[in-house]
Amino acid sequence: MPDPRHAVVVTHSKLAATGTEVKEVVEQLIYAGFDVAIVDNLEAPPFAAPKMQTVAPDTEIVVVLGGDGTILRAAELVKGTDVPIVGINMGHVGFLAEFESFQIRDAIRKIANRDYSIDERVIAGVDVWLPDADEPLHEWALNDVTLERADRGKMVELSIRVDDVEMSSFGCDGVIVSTPTGSTAYAFSAGGPIIWPNVDALQLVPLAAHALFSRPLVIGSKSTFTIDIIEESSSEGWICCDGRRQRGVPRGSRIVVRQSPNSLRLARLLGVPFTSRLVSKFDLPVVGWRESHKSRDNRRKGE
Repeated sequence: MPDPRHAVVVTHSKLAATGTEVKEVVEQLIYAGFDVAIVDNLEAPPFAAPKMQTVAPDTEIVVVLGGDGTILRAAELVKGTDVPIVGINMGHVGFLAEFESFQIRDAIRKIANRDYSIDERVIAGVDVWLPDADEPLHEWALNDVTLERADRGKMVELSIRVDDVEMSSFGCDGVIVSTPTGSTAYAFSAGGPIIWPNVDALQLVPLAAHALFSRPLVIGSKSTFTIDIIEESSSEGWICCDGRRQRGVPRGSRIVVRQSPNSLRLARLLGVPFTSRLVSKFDLPVVGWRESHKSRDNRRKGE
């Protein structure tokens, strides 16, 4: 008799209670020979929690039903393990998801046949040094780390270093430090570049910085961002990892962000290049104005 196969379905409570998709996925996984556990609690753990809930080590795969936020919850469940995640989009853009909701049967068939490749994604390691602390608070992020002003009526004054060399200092609404995975999320909306997932890099994007030089910075896998909240800052800071784990950060604190030695494993069932996903998800206008104009002219000539 073959060894049992174990899968975890991660979704949110509303979808689990009212949607038929969760039931369909669970039934198909069981039919394919899996034991299935369901996690529908999306509550974020405390910042720098010493121990987070993770999936059992014998879990073969985590199937996520939801949007990118649900996938970020699933990332917390597999942090520190080799268990891959595959997403089935039930949200809006669903950039991290591999399949759409109408493709459930194809997705489960590929999962059952282990017909997928593994995409290793960069994780950011975060150390938060509070004033007079002997040890830092340790956190991480798959998408991004945001350090923003705690007082919405004031600016937070920051000093930015790369590899312990001061690059700039300014008052701002905050900064985003993003992985390549997060480069299509908040950092992109704030004017940062898109970084392909196979690039080992981190980027820092200032938010409404009051400075002449406030362009995004991109560093390699061996480099480090250091962000100090200066003592004279008008506002204290607020840090948030992946839009979930967050806390206040007082003046005089230091945040150090570098590439983690660990990575997160995404299961890729379709083999579609990242560039194609980018064009599809963002509905990019691949036909330029000149080509479109020429095409209209040719149609008129043929009439």
